[in-house]
Amino acid sequence: MGKKFIKSNFLKLLFILVFILIMEFILIFTAYKKNSINTGFFKIKNYNSKKTIVILIDICENTLNVFQNGNIIKSYTIASGKPSTPSPIGTWVITNRGTWGDGFGGRWMGLNVPWGKYGIHGTTHPNSIGWASSHGCIRMRNKDVEDLYKITPIGTKVIIWGGNYGNFGSYLRPIKPGMIGSDVYQIQKILRDKGYYKAAPDGIYGEYLKNVVHKFEKDNNLPISDTIGYNFYKKLGVELMD
Repeated sequence: MGKKFIKSNFLKLLFILVFILIMEFILIFTAYKKNSINTGFFKIKNYNSKKTIVILIDICENTLNVFQNGNIIKSYTIASGKPSTPSPIGTWVITNRGTWGDGFGGRWMGLNVPWGKYGIHGTTHPNSIGWASSHGCIRMRNKDVEDLYKITPIGTKVIIWGGNYGNFGSYLRPIKPGMIGSDVYQIQKILRDKGYYKAAPDGIYGEYLKNVVHKFEKDNNLPISDTIGYNFYKKLGVELMD
């Protein structure tokens, strides 16, 4: 009788201890998942959820670096825009976010680029990562964009660097009506500073910019042409120097 009683109590005690261990495991796992989903703390070393981040994208090297307190806390390989559909060089801000469909890897972070819809998102074509292969957006591997999305609120600054020459990137391309991009945006800003362009720069070579180009050409004794080329750049004071 005594042995049965002792054995019964032992089994009850063992059951209680196992139950307590299981509950502790559940609580720890729940806390881990909460922190991982909400802050990315367990996936991004040295990340501080109370401080802002800055994203620097180098489309020459196809890399995306996350800075906090002046230090890189995470680096990713990305895909940038093709030469025919370049990514928007410049300093932008995340203005909208969403859990978009599979084609965007389930995550979207939109930029305030005035001449089109550009953002950072995932992809169904992971083999494109590492190349200039997109239509202008910044593509990431889906697991990478999920991590970045967790720590990137609206208002985050995004700097896209495309070469040594600011918004012109790595070279001066001939610009024709209908073209869009950072270089068009910069031309409009320079023409505005010179008193020619009276509207807000939008990075689009439309009819109004064409009229402004003709006026500038006439005032500077240049042949009237729709195309912004070498002589126009020179008169405008844009010369790329190493």
